[in-house]
Amino acid sequence: MIILIQCIDQVGLVASITKVMAKEQLNIVSMREHVDQVQNRFFMRLEVTFDGDGLFLEKKLEDVLPLNAVISINPLPQKRVVVMVTKEYHCLADILIRNYYGTLGANVLAVIGNHAVLEDICKRFDVPFFLVSHEQISKEEFEEKITSIIDSYEPDYILLAKFMRILSPDLVAKFPSRIINIHHSFLPAFIGANPYRQAFERGVKLIGATAHFVSNELDEGPIIAQQSISVNHSYTVADMIKAGKEIETSVLATALKLVFEDRVFVYKNKTVVFD
Repeated sequence: MIILIQCIDQVGLVASITKVMAKEQLNIVSMREHVDQVQNRFFMRLEVTFDGDGLFLEKKLEDVLPLNAVISINPLPQKRVVVMVTKEYHCLADILIRNYYGTLGANVLAVIGNHAVLEDICKRFDVPFFLVSHEQISKEEFEEKITSIIDSYEPDYILLAKFMRILSPDLVAKFPSRIINIHHSFLPAFIGANPYRQAFERGVKLIGATAHFVSNELDEGPIIAQQSISVNHSYTVADMIKAGKEIETSVLATALKLVFEDRVFVYKNKTVVFD
């Protein structure tokens, strides 16, 4: 079982928490903690051998933790996800293959696309595909249709696997810290569209990709994982895009593993990641 704790920091927290575990005869398999001294915030991830009443254990922890502590007790269930796409296949293909072989750490319930390009690959993996075109309708109607589909599946997370539309604040607010995006840039550099062209024109020597939670500020949500590679003057924009796709796939896979294993804490616009 996984126990996640986030609260105001104070002296003796680790001792108090482990004392509860010992009193309830729970064996601690793994324990990681971090204190953000600037925010005076404490974070802990515990893995324990326990198959009893989670609510009972949560109450025991509440008794020894500061007021308004956030406690999540999660016996590592298979997460439920809905994927959103546009036309690029590389991230979706990796997700579907991992899902098919049971190595994703989640169950892909459905894929929503604003173009029909990727419908065939979803059929090949027997995953429902919903086409919701953004053309000739308002953004409000477009997002209402998307939200209706998402709500019908009740996912834990929504994955934007190269979904090239900006979501409204209302939709983002409906799923706080539950929408994960892969951006083709080493943020905060080159926010928005065409980052590889921006990188080419700037003459950078590194390009990268960033997986992050979606917030109301474009490409500025809490960062989960990043990766970069070296490039040089011989790279064209096309070369950068080709190399970047490999990084995007890798970074998104890393981020999803961390999130699905409950290793990521979000506080304000930052994350604490226990890898």
